[in-house]
Amino acid sequence: MDPTRDKSSANGSHLRTILVADDDPVFRRLVEKRLQSWDYQVVLAEDGDEAWRILRQSQDAPDLIIMDWLMPGIDGLELCRRLRGMRKSFYQYILLISGNDEKHHVIQGLDAGADDYLTKPLNIGELQARLRAGNRILSLQHELIQAREDLRFQATHDSLTGLWSRGAALDLLNCELQRGLRTEAMTGLLMIDLDHFKSINDKHGHLAGDAVLKEVAGRINRAVRAYDFVGRYGGEEFVAILSSCSLADLYSVAQRACDAVRSSPVITDTASFAVTVSIGGAVKKSGSPDLELIASADSALYEAKRTGRNRFVIAPPNLSHPGHRLAVAHE
Repeated sequence: MDPTRDKSSANGSHLRTILVADDDPVFRRLVEKRLQSWDYQVVLAEDGDEAWRILRQSQDAPDLIIMDWLMPGIDGLELCRRLRGMRKSFYQYILLISGNDEKHHVIQGLDAGADDYLTKPLNIGELQARLRAGNRILSLQHELIQAREDLRFQATHDSLTGLWSRGAALDLLNCELQRGLRTEAMTGLLMIDLDHFKSINDKHGHLAGDAVLKEVAGRINRAVRAYDFVGRYGGEEFVAILSSCSLADLYSVAQRACDAVRSSPVITDTASFAVTVSIGGAVKKSGSPDLELIASADSALYEAKRTGRNRFVIAPPNLSHPGHRLAVAHE
């Protein structure tokens, strides 16, 4: 959400962007000055064509609109119809202005998609009141959009670490494999396990354990490439999905993740912990079943833990089941 769209000013209005579309330059200028005095950010359009260009923007388009019915090019009525025909993720509130106050004229404007109707010459007090009504509707919309985004985030992310949830990470892995099938790219996978985590919980409590998990998750997330995905696979185990990943890329990211976690102690409110991770990695031709890739990486992770932890093991690219020989571990 754009924070400028719901920040209240001293006089109770909102710092919203408002479009004024009218072919009369004097009217535009007078309304602009009045709106700016009410703390609106004003965008001006001198005809319907210019207004349509502004409103078609997918981002930063004004959500509050004052438009004249009669304008060169696209008139206000047609502009309302076009705007309502667009599929946008947010609602735009339209105040239609006309010199005609006959009932059938008002009805025609509202049926075309206008939310409210004012006649010229404008009464300033009435204009401000109508805009306040529009602001209330838009504020409610923004709250609902934020609530929807919060729910969407909660459904796909781990509540403690903020990383992708296990289910979402597996979905992303499948998507990457399918995308790679079209582009003939390889997909890499790292299974990452926090070493001796149970002892932290047992000796210092779950709050300390949670703090360690959050910090380690952040270090891993910063160690991968900007376009990779990191999820919490379960407990103290994480997964990193590397798109368009060569074997060299996999080695490089695994090394950075190991180094990032052990680079400095994790300091909590109660203690300081020197933490390390064990990592198992695998890379596979995209389009292959995701369970095959997971099994390869999981087998490599087991080998990293068996051979001393605080290291990573990368499975050979042709590894298809745990019985194949693994690559040498790297500390």
